[in-house]
Amino acid sequence: MTDELAWETLDAEVAYACPGFDVVHEDVRLPDGTDTDFDYMREGDSVVVLPFTEGDDVVVIEEWRQAVDRVNRGLPAGSIEPDDEDPDAAAHRELREETGYAADSVSHLYTAEPANGYADSTFHYYVARGCAPVDDQDLDYNESIRVETTDFDALLDAVRDGTLRDGRSAVGIMHYALFER
Repeated sequence: MTDELAWETLDAEVAYACPGFDVVHEDVRLPDGTDTDFDYMREGDSVVVLPFTEGDDVVVIEEWRQAVDRVNRGLPAGSIEPDDEDPDAAAHRELREETGYAADSVSHLYTAEPANGYADSTFHYYVARGCAPVDDQDLDYNESIRVETTDFDALLDAVRDGTLRDGRSAVGIMHYALFER
């Protein structure tokens, strides 16, 4: 049974494609019968990893973000790729690729749709435990990443005072602080 609020998709096409996301154009019919169009960004599923070392420090990254013209501090994150068996595997892979660290274990923390008014993005948050450096980074061609470790409370303070501005990282850090700590 369809919800009375649901829109009917009459036609859809990719209006613009680039590495990382597509812009989809849809012709839709609203519940009141009005025909209109709607555009959204199709990005798909990603993982965001809150990685703890055996000493309980957090592995964080600093990465250049062209859209905001600055270095961004945050958590390792990235798209779930077709070769990943599941989001758990993607969390292990992204952690290793972006930081060179491997985790003894990962566990699901939270799943969010951060911008579901204009994007289909879904972020699967994970806590990684027993993280240790095991290899060099294996970065994508367009990634410039520096790796550091910090105390969780310092990271939480950075969210509180606004110096950590990356929204997807802040959500994971705050969720962990509120519900898991």
